[in-house]
Amino acid sequence: MSSTTSTGAGALLRQGSFLFFLSSRSLSRFCSLIGIVAMGWQIYDLTGSAFALGAVGLVGFLPSALLVFVAGHAVDRYERKRIVQACQLAQALTAAFLAWGAFAGWLTVIDIFVATLVLGTTAAFEMPATAALLPLIAPEGSLQRATALSSGSAQLATIAGPALGGFAYAVSPALPYALMVLFWLSAALFAGAIQLTHSAAPKRAATPGDLFAGVHFIRKSPPILGTISLDLFAVLFGGVTALLPIYARDILATGPWGLGILRAAPAVGALLMTTLLARHTIHRRVGMRMFQAVIVFGAATVVFALSQWMWLSVLALAALGAADTVSVVIRFSLVQLATPDEMRGRVGAVNFLFINASNNLGQFESGVTAALFGTMPAAVLGGVATVAIALLWMKLFPSLRDVDRLE
Repeated sequence: MSSTTSTGAGALLRQGSFLFFLSSRSLSRFCSLIGIVAMGWQIYDLTGSAFALGAVGLVGFLPSALLVFVAGHAVDRYERKRIVQACQLAQALTAAFLAWGAFAGWLTVIDIFVATLVLGTTAAFEMPATAALLPLIAPEGSLQRATALSSGSAQLATIAGPALGGFAYAVSPALPYALMVLFWLSAALFAGAIQLTHSAAPKRAATPGDLFAGVHFIRKSPPILGTISLDLFAVLFGGVTALLPIYARDILATGPWGLGILRAAPAVGALLMTTLLARHTIHRRVGMRMFQAVIVFGAATVVFALSQWMWLSVLALAALGAADTVSVVIRFSLVQLATPDEMRGRVGAVNFLFINASNNLGQFESGVTAALFGTMPAAVLGGVATVAIALLWMKLFPSLRDVDRLE
């Protein structure tokens, strides 16, 4: 298909397999966000500890760190949509365990940590498999738009997921987990209906060096190394999501519904930005645009950290989400376009490790610094560190800064 017909958002949305992909990814994201709100509120309600909130992130990160090479190799060796399906079915069973425990009243903090570990293990395989699927579904020349639409659909789930998680938990602690079972089963059905637009690279005989080939490839490509390491360190210090239960209850004086709104606010900003990017792709100076987006992300984090008004906090989180979307679309497109298909699983697994480290270790870092210095100082420090890292990376990776086009 020619690029003139394949790059339009409308043409993409008329393709059945792309819609199945969006539905599966969005529902899975929807479940994850419902779970984050429900488990985060439940742990803080049971313990009242900022450190315990941060520890959830650490537990969720460990599987991706331990399984990064195995997961990447599996994604490049086996059918990717079947890997996605298997992970979503395992996640549905885990959510059923949480629903049963919450309904019966025996669910403990240890049970939630065990469930987090299982969900982190499945995500270690699902995320690189999902990322490697998209270039095989999107028509030639349309990856940036496909990425924006994919991000936008996930943001729709991110808007509704936290809000629904908060409201459902207010009705019954078991209800959000029951909803997760339903949506993860539906996601698995949609994943099974995906048909590839492009053929996957032929599988060759495995060698011992294949496990670590993704790391070697990234080390030899400064733009890719700079891209994924920027995300690691910027979000590691700039993420404030782990502190949202504290802000909701102790600083902004709201309940679970307020936590759901705060969780959804970044997704609202992200959705508005993805709508813009789906119509108007970034054609020039993409490297500089990515760095500028990270700087805005850090500045918005500082504003949120200092805010004691709900409306200002929501606006700051929306700006944060919009800036992050620009960075995500550029980062994903750059990495996928620069990676051959037979390597996408292994490179994607390393990339997911960095993303998961930034999100989950960022939760742990936020919990520890909040316990040591207080919630507001910890959040301000994180935002300032994000801006400083973006400026430093511009100096360390000039080839990334000077990337002009996504080709």
